[in-house]
Amino acid sequence: MNKKIIAGLVVIAIIVVSVIGIGVNKTKNIGKSQNTISHEEAVKSLNKLYSKLDLETASPQKAPIDSVSSNIADELPNIENTYPLTVEGRGDINIEIFTSTEKGGNGTDGWLNDVANDFNSQNFKLDGKRMSVSVRSLATGTAVEYINANVYRPDAYTPSNEFFGEMIASSGVKINKVSDRLVGNTAGVLLSKKAMAAINEKYGSVDFASIVKATQDGVITMGYTNPYSSATGLNFLISTLYSADPSDILSESAIEGFNKFQQNVPLVSFTTLQMRESAESGVLDGFIMEYQTYINDKSLSSYKFIPFGAYHNNPLYSIGVLSDDKEAVIKKFAEFAQGKSAQSLANKYGFNVDLGYKTDMKIPDGKTCIAAQKLWKENKDNGQEIISVFVVDTSGSMDGEPLNTLKSSLINSINYIDSEAYVGLITYSDVIVKQLDLAKFDLNQKAYFKGAVQSLRANGGTAMYSAVIAGLKMLEDASADHPNAKPMLFVLTDGEPNEWMTLRDIEKTVDGLNIPVYTIGYGSGANMDTLGELSSINEAASISATTDDVIYKIKNLFNAEL
Repeated sequence: MNKKIIAGLVVIAIIVVSVIGIGVNKTKNIGKSQNTISHEEAVKSLNKLYSKLDLETASPQKAPIDSVSSNIADELPNIENTYPLTVEGRGDINIEIFTSTEKGGNGTDGWLNDVANDFNSQNFKLDGKRMSVSVRSLATGTAVEYINANVYRPDAYTPSNEFFGEMIASSGVKINKVSDRLVGNTAGVLLSKKAMAAINEKYGSVDFASIVKATQDGVITMGYTNPYSSATGLNFLISTLYSADPSDILSESAIEGFNKFQQNVPLVSFTTLQMRESAESGVLDGFIMEYQTYINDKSLSSYKFIPFGAYHNNPLYSIGVLSDDKEAVIKKFAEFAQGKSAQSLANKYGFNVDLGYKTDMKIPDGKTCIAAQKLWKENKDNGQEIISVFVVDTSGSMDGEPLNTLKSSLINSINYIDSEAYVGLITYSDVIVKQLDLAKFDLNQKAYFKGAVQSLRANGGTAMYSAVIAGLKMLEDASADHPNAKPMLFVLTDGEPNEWMTLRDIEKTVDGLNIPVYTIGYGSGANMDTLGELSSINEAASISATTDDVIYKIKNLFNAEL
């Protein structure tokens, strides 16, 4: 009997060990390709793939760069095409409101839309004239650019928090706060259970201060969104500076604290989606998000929400000099939005949750906010060299307006690429051409870059993946002279790759090299699923652009990354 029991236990033990072994093998590479190869193997694969390419080299041509100028008004896309109204009011006195996206979307992200529709259905009147409200949803930073550049000004604006309202005021635009709070929300850091345990063990508690300290000490890796475009991202930046020096967020000690923090930030995400995907792959231990989004997404339930920074009270501002009638409608709408029915809906959608969070951080003025953004741009890479290669589609489908607009985008981007970065250029159709060797983006390289872009012509097929290999080879070769540099590849295309290599031919190589590949799909012909798959290998953004907004989107991407 004892022998049988022992034998049974041995069999069970063998099964358990086997199951555990299988589990480890299946989970140890979560977030990476199942066939991840080492960097050494990836370099060998890269060289082998590169040896099969038939490359041409263009003769460098300079173009005067004194004509390269930055005009935000010209960069911004047509607002009606790119950001159509989410609610259209048809009253005799109609006001248009810009809103942040968590209030102007669909479902639980559509609170302001629902309130505006309800308001319009009430048929409120002023001196016999029917009142109504229109709503337009767009990213916070984008809204401010439209307003400050006087390209398009709504009658009212409700961002997530007050930072961008202060930035509008600092630009000289007349802005008046109609309501301190339409609906309540809170910014927070989402931490994995593992990160929570590590911080608690080392620092004795988990709050924003200990999260910053844990990031500075390399205990966890943090990610956040671009503070130029995201209200939560700007709140996070200013909160991080404030934690280093509450008396002056632009002081040397604040900058020193931020730089130490930034050393252990693997990426600043161009989009919230990119940040979330990086967290899911295991690259990030923590990332930022508003509570209302967090509580409505059940897939985030394994993360702990730690509040930080200024309150997100979603204030309402009037913009510019308005008629008395329009001012009256704005005030009436503010009262309506703060009423019992609208606030009950807000509660249902995840707003107005009291987390017991208190902060003594004051909202800085607009000039300080702008200075903080500039500080971030200058310090986010901690002096680390950036080497980047642009891989640009010049296939036949790009002929005409697509190529002309793309040329304008690249020439315009000269204004937003750091002069200390290293930049190279490759074009592809069914022929791959090295247009410009990697070099520091000084005045000389800028002149060559502009000249190369101006000379581009469209014809032939779309050998995109082969061109990616050529770009990666250029970056890998440069790493010998710049061993501590941060390499990145930017791929711009309007179509489906149809020549030579496939994604499956190169994905293990891209994975092993660990070089992020940012993709910009231009026009309806671009396969965004394929481009997204390429970018996701190493936590890069994939962006869909149109003729209307490609200049603006490329500018924002380069401004954030370069």
